[in-house]
Amino acid sequence: MKPMYLPAVEDNPQAKGAYADLIAAVRGAGQVVPQIWHLFAYKPDVTIHLERLTHEIMRGPSPLSAGFRELIASLTSSRNRTPFCATTHAAATAELLGDRALVEAVMHDPATAPVSLAEKELLRFVEKVNGEFWAIGPADFERLAGVGWNDEAIHDAISVCALFNFYNRWVSTTGVCQMPEAGVASSGKRIAQTGYLRTDVARSAEK
Repeated sequence: MKPMYLPAVEDNPQAKGAYADLIAAVRGAGQVVPQIWHLFAYKPDVTIHLERLTHEIMRGPSPLSAGFRELIASLTSSRNRTPFCATTHAAATAELLGDRALVEAVMHDPATAPVSLAEKELLRFVEKVNGEFWAIGPADFERLAGVGWNDEAIHDAISVCALFNFYNRWVSTTGVCQMPEAGVASSGKRIAQTGYLRTDVARSAEK
């Protein structure tokens, strides 16, 4: 893979913590390191809060399943032309939903994908949140309520889309590269199985 745009982040000799340990372990095994790990390792006192926020939004209690939240992340990242996030989270979605073809269909066009009417409407709304968010108004919420979505579900869908707008810009502007197919598959499986709390899990293991 090409180097990131910030050498001091990718080649940080003072990196410490769970992500620095992960990077060393994966490199030692001769495997591809997801470059986003360098971003998490660079300022761990900051990024631990991002880890926890991400885990709560993506895996905390919600009317939306973990698989559907990953689907929103995949769609958002695809529309924002962020291959690293789009491919990784599409792989995680496929693991959770057990249907790769459905994931690809949604990323191509939610309106024609084999999902329920309610899911189509929520995904349509997510695309508006991701794009013309300034044009959202009461009519959008009435339309969602009309197909059965409550305020919590709508809030959580907005939160996932907003979170991945951050991630998409964070990785794209620092030069994080899309991983090879094997790396995408392993990362997707890891996210599906364990979520996002790398640092807290590592600290618990040390106790």
